[in-house]
Amino acid sequence: MYLIADVLAQLISIYSWILVIYILMSWLPSVQSSRIGRLFARVCEPFLSPFRRIIPPIGGVLDLSPIVAFLVLQLATRGIYQIALMFG
Repeated sequence: MYLIADVLAQLISIYSWILVIYILMSWLPSVQSSRIGRLFARVCEPFLSPFRRIIPPIGGVLDLSPIVAFLVLQLATRGIYQIALMFG
């Protein structure tokens, strides 16, 4: 059970890094419109869009939804380990 928890936690960690890169790419429009930028958008936007609907940008420019998304990923990781402890 711990092996499954570790694999899931690693996948969440990799996804978190993809989100970080995607967010940094949003500062550079030419990179965002590249092939890798479009790929990252297809991977990240479905996860970020529900948070963006709930949390509007502050002043129309400061998007705090990725912070909440990272918190959800961290809670998911902790939950995975808690479940592994219960069943392990």
